[in-house]
Amino acid sequence: MEEFVYDSKYLRRDDFEEGRVLFETWDPNAQYAWDAGVAIGRYLQELKAGRLVGRSCSACNRILIPPRMFCESCFRPTDRWIPLEDTGTVLTFSRCYVTWNMVQLEKPEIPAVIEIDGASRGMGIMHMLGEVDPDTLEIGTRVQAVWKPPEERTGSITDIAYFRPLEPLEEE
Repeated sequence: MEEFVYDSKYLRRDDFEEGRVLFETWDPNAQYAWDAGVAIGRYLQELKAGRLVGRSCSACNRILIPPRMFCESCFRPTDRWIPLEDTGTVLTFSRCYVTWNMVQLEKPEIPAVIEIDGASRGMGIMHMLGEVDPDTLEIGTRVQAVWKPPEERTGSITDIAYFRPLEPLEEE
């Protein structure tokens, strides 16, 4: 039997045409579906209904939002659904003068992390603020969700149009 030694530095067209290289050509019919899972699936259903929910972890006494089926703190399964308020406190925010696609804005968009009332300390969601003066906005501002009309909701975090301040912060 003749031994075949191949110089692996180069492949030439005739290597393919003469069958020295194995290859396959095909057009895949790839279809994808995304599954939100149990916790986020229920969360999205509740958003469509105009409600916020979390999951409780009885092992470490936390209420988690966004909900998850396992607690990342103690690694135990969460055990029940908890209805939450659609109010909260601004933990941090940013003034964005450029959109995600690099369009300059005169009036900034203001994304914020909002600690949701009824959830454990530090548990919250990131969302946009609206009806707020960026020059007077402060960490600790109390806010409430402004929901889209029910007929416009799709089961998405954008079913909340934005969060608006509940009341101005008191002057010290």
